[in-house]
Amino acid sequence: MHLILASSSRYRHQMLSRLGLPFEAISPDIDETPLPGESPAALSLRLSRAKAEAICALHPGAIVIGSDQVATVDNKAIGKPGNFERAREQLKMLSGRTVEFHSALCVHDGRRFEIDDVITRCEFGELTDAQIDAYLHREKPFDTAGSAKAESLGIALMRAMYSEDPTAIIGLPLIALCRMLRSFGIDPITHGI
Repeated sequence: MHLILASSSRYRHQMLSRLGLPFEAISPDIDETPLPGESPAALSLRLSRAKAEAICALHPGAIVIGSDQVATVDNKAIGKPGNFERAREQLKMLSGRTVEFHSALCVHDGRRFEIDDVITRCEFGELTDAQIDAYLHREKPFDTAGSAKAESLGIALMRAMYSEDPTAIIGLPLIALCRMLRSFGIDPITHGI
């Protein structure tokens, strides 16, 4: 078995490591620009498949995991802020609102693929400017869509979170991934026994 994570994300790498499967991570070189009129959900699904296909083309016979996450408010995509000021603007906008995170996942072996979009709804609390600034100084979540790392202090910004897979918010839905890997003959529980 040659398992490849089509990602340079350290968060996805950490998540996949939890399953105890041997894998390598390779960054796919794809254009992530949304297509005209493309919904955020369609974008995340298309990009997760494109990432997997790009690596499949370079590594025949491998089983490749592609994933992409798009955060949305009112069905409009929210990207990674990149810096403090944009993160502050994002969190001010998200204060008291519900954000949908589309965590798309594709497992591909070069011949067939499975794909899914696991949605997480995060209700942000009413955030003060002091809370936002303190959070941003402590966590520096500038590489995270929506400017909040739910796997660490960002959880304190939330009022509630709803998902069928609690790992999806971090960018790699492990419950869906385990189901998909089993369909490709890889059971994380019994692998290597």
